[in-house]
Amino acid sequence: MKPTKMRNQMIYQATYKTKSKQLGSALSKDLHKKYGKRSVRVIEGDSVTIVRGEFKGVDGKVAKVSTEKSSVAIEGVKKEKTKGDKFDVYIHTSNLVVTSLNSEDKWRILKLEGKDPRKQPKTPQTKTETKDEPVKDVPKETKVEEKPKKEGDE
Repeated sequence: MKPTKMRNQMIYQATYKTKSKQLGSALSKDLHKKYGKRSVRVIEGDSVTIVRGEFKGVDGKVAKVSTEKSSVAIEGVKKEKTKGDKFDVYIHTSNLVVTSLNSEDKWRILKLEGKDPRKQPKTPQTKTETKDEPVKDVPKETKVEEKPKKEGDE
C-alpha cells in the first residue's frame, strides 16, 4: 500500500484520543513569543483567525469542537441553505491561527508555559493542609474528652 494511502487510513481509523490530539492549530506570533510553542490544541472559547479557505480573514471565538471532523465551528461563520436556514461551517484546525487563549483551564496554561502542572497544585494543598490541621485538632480534642468521660462513667 502507498504511504499516503496508509497515512490516510491511519487518520481515518484513529482512536478518539489520537483524533483529539490532532486538533492542533498554530499560535499567533505574539503567543508564539510568549509561550515558546508553535501550536496548541484548540478548545472552546479560544479566539481564532481563519487563514485559508472561503472565510479567510474572519476572526471569531470557537463555538464547537468536532473531533470526528477534526475541525471547529466558529461564532459568526455560517452558511445559508436555499430555504433560508443557517448552519455552522466547520473549519479544519490546520487552517486557523489562535490569537488568544481561553485561560479557564489552568493545567493547559501551565503546560504551555513549560511548567509541570503536577507540581503546581501542591502549593494550594499546603494551604488546605494548614486549614485542615485546626479542624483535625478539634475532633482529636473531642475524642480525648469523650474517652475520660467514658472511663469515669464506667
